[in-house]
Amino acid sequence: MVPNSVESNKIAFSAVIGAFGAGGEWERALQSFRLMAQSASELDTIGIVAAIHACEKGGECDKALELFSSLAHSNVEPDTITLSAAISVCEKNNKWARVLHLVRLMECANRSSLSRIATTSGE
Repeated sequence: MVPNSVESNKIAFSAVIGAFGAGGEWERALQSFRLMAQSASELDTIGIVAAIHACEKGGECDKALELFSSLAHSNVEPDTITLSAAISVCEKNNKWARVLHLVRLMECANRSSLSRIATTSGE
């Protein structure tokens, strides 16, 4: 069986983003994420979460929230995985008001669609 090249690209990009993040090179992780977004492959939850965690490791809460907010303009629906990643980065950077806001959004998501979460994450 020949692997799907789009799926292979997603996996490769996500692995590179994760490796840069684990190495503390959040700028290179973001650069790789941007390349992923510009490539023919579609974004996926794994790549976005890897980029958010890279920002988290680099102490870049605002950049992580920008990534989360960018979900509103992508093919990826915000979900509990991406929302949890955004909450984690805010928590580790003592952004408690944002943590509470995101937790409230998560609670609301149990009652309605998560699609509006990314657009309100910066409030």
